[in-house]
Amino acid sequence: CNKMKWLLVLMATVALSECMTNMYVQVTLVKDKSLRDVLEEKGLLQEALKYYNPGAKYLPYADNTFAANEPLVNYMDIEYFGVISIGTPPQSFKVIFDTGSANLWIPSVYCNSDPCKNHPVFNPQKSSTFRFTRQSVQIQYGTGSMTGFLGYDTVRIGSIVDTNQIFGLSKTEPGSFFYYSPFEGILGLAYPSISASRATPVFDNMMQEGLVSQDLFSFYLSKNGQAGSVVTFGGYDSSYYNGQIYWIPLSQETYWQITMDSITINGQVVACNGGCQAIVDTGTSLLTGPYNDISNIQRSIGATSNSYGQNEINCNNINNMPTVYFEINGIQFPLPPSAYVRRNQYSCSSGFSGMAMNGVPQWILGDVFIREYYSIFDRANNRVGLAVAV
Repeated sequence: CNKMKWLLVLMATVALSECMTNMYVQVTLVKDKSLRDVLEEKGLLQEALKYYNPGAKYLPYADNTFAANEPLVNYMDIEYFGVISIGTPPQSFKVIFDTGSANLWIPSVYCNSDPCKNHPVFNPQKSSTFRFTRQSVQIQYGTGSMTGFLGYDTVRIGSIVDTNQIFGLSKTEPGSFFYYSPFEGILGLAYPSISASRATPVFDNMMQEGLVSQDLFSFYLSKNGQAGSVVTFGGYDSSYYNGQIYWIPLSQETYWQITMDSITINGQVVACNGGCQAIVDTGTSLLTGPYNDISNIQRSIGATSNSYGQNEINCNNINNMPTVYFEINGIQFPLPPSAYVRRNQYSCSSGFSGMAMNGVPQWILGDVFIREYYSIFDRANNRVGLAVAV
């Protein structure tokens, strides 16, 4: 039976129909017995609960399709991470859910680098479901890198249980970036075409195993260090955004790459003149672009470089600073000063950063941008949806 089954409770009568081989069962409730007790006595409880979802009315789809939420910790508006578990019994790890990469990896007992000494490490010998492979893996990020090998095990993310997921176990984590990170590993959500060692990404495995009812996932990133950030697998939630969703086709199925038309301030093009390529990347804190274009933006918003290379902003001038407009697929996405100014207890700085892209798209729309726009990553239609975040 392919249709959704249902449980109808009306006037103390229960009808279990359609997928019960056209069987109709009438149950009279007895005083002091709950509906659950009666169904259990009749041998119907397991069948009923299989299709009962008390939170279904809160899901964004009319057919009540299933979506799994994974809460994220907002670490000072710099990084957003959630807890997953791997193995049997489960071993828990904090990971960045990163749309800018495609591999899942965590530290292992075989790693002697400093980051593996001050973070939890995975021990495959303590998991009855772990399977070794002879494949090695090496991943380089904008900050940090790892080398190690691949294995298979059960990965749990929220309510999703992925029983045959390939992932990396680190043997080296050079440098200091991961040592000081509040998380242990990274869970990549980009396309398999950029996966190191051709390892199947987690979301691809979810789709192949039918663990999500919709081949998409979505992010809400909170502001000012507040709680409430979430990644949703298999759906999106209208309570996290206002107005309509603007769908943007991908220009490449590698990163979540799109074409931007221009970037303007006060009606003047200051960057991306004539169009440029960008990726929507939950794993990057700032909004980055080519040095010359970023310099134009910094001048236009009044940011000045200090002796440490940071672009400082006068905290008293924020209300007078301009809005930066990103035109994407013919739609204007404004970024107000409250979004691109980074404040701490003592100073303010710009959320824009220049960098050499080294073969990746020119622009990275990181967390500075995503905090303003609820972001939906649609693998079924190879597009990104953006809507104004609440």
